[in-house]
Amino acid sequence: MNTIRYNDQLIPVNGTILQSLEKASIKVESHCRAGFCGACRLKAKKGKVTYVTEPLGFVDDDEVLACCSVPQGEVEITTQ
Repeated sequence: MNTIRYNDQLIPVNGTILQSLEKASIKVESHCRAGFCGACRLKAKKGKVTYVTEPLGFVDDDEVLACCSVPQGEVEITTQ
């Protein structure tokens, strides 16, 4: 089952990571919502994601762009 763990909360997946967090009333910085600007960059502590659109914004190996990614299984993320 795909889930997002964010600050000890287990969030059900409903769209991208950004959409799922917003639907759970969690405020995440965002701007372009398309993987270009990198404003929604989050730290991935555990798990892997799939990008629904290939991001143009720079991400390190331990980061994800929440606006264009979905979890593979359980993903644990935090703000930068």
